[in-house]
Amino acid sequence: MKKNIARGAGLLLLFAAAFMAGRLLAQGVDYVKQKAVPTSADGNWGLSFQEEGQPPVANASFDELKKYNAYYAEDTTEKVIYLTFDCGYENGNTPMILDALKKHNVSATFFVVGTFVKAEPDLIKRMADEGHTVGNHTYNHPDMSKISTVEAFTKELQDVETLYQQITGKTMTKYYRPPQGKYSEANLSMAKELGYSTFFWSLAYVDWYQDKQPTKEEAFDKLLGRIHPGAVVLLHSTSSTNAQILDELLTKWEEMGYSFKTLDQLAGQ
Repeated sequence: MKKNIARGAGLLLLFAAAFMAGRLLAQGVDYVKQKAVPTSADGNWGLSFQEEGQPPVANASFDELKKYNAYYAEDTTEKVIYLTFDCGYENGNTPMILDALKKHNVSATFFVVGTFVKAEPDLIKRMADEGHTVGNHTYNHPDMSKISTVEAFTKELQDVETLYQQITGKTMTKYYRPPQGKYSEANLSMAKELGYSTFFWSLAYVDWYQDKQPTKEEAFDKLLGRIHPGAVVLLHSTSSTNAQILDELLTKWEEMGYSFKTLDQLAGQ
């Protein structure tokens, strides 16, 4: 009885976290009609798409973010893409995504939460073995902008690092993505002090609602129409649409003249 209650509570917490992530990421995606805000303000990551094929205007400039070792895209005219996935939980779509990446010889970064690492050690090993980077999306997926102490901030990241090392025997790459796209200047400074680079994104779309997945046409409209040189693309590995279209999507981007780089190259490591 106690185990069932605990299991139910855990599922409820996971659902709540996923729901909040969806709502807050939606704010970042739908922020297109608002003005960008400086990094000194706390808030949600937001983008304003001004012109097709060009980088969006973001909450902060390349230079403002760089002083914190933070990035959202590359300032370049070269047709390159940095492909990333956020992994909150597994529902059967990640293996197909990994298959498509392997077919195209594309290395991506998977930002994982602690529960994903703990529940899916085989997938974590496969990501590492196939040349992908596993990044840190915190253990509990909280609103990190509300965490004011270095101790609490550090624990959210170090607990994921520990699990990753236990599973793979390797040290986790210190790449961090703020849950829900929520950040503060203090967070960016804490991450930098811990040796982390922070990665936002310059292209994402509403792909996380399990009972309302975008059609192939809707996905291509956003992911092809808004792709731009130096893009950091955020996709969710829970999306069945992403799993089904990724092979064709990669082909279409390649036909548009794009190639793929890793976040190591963006961060200059």
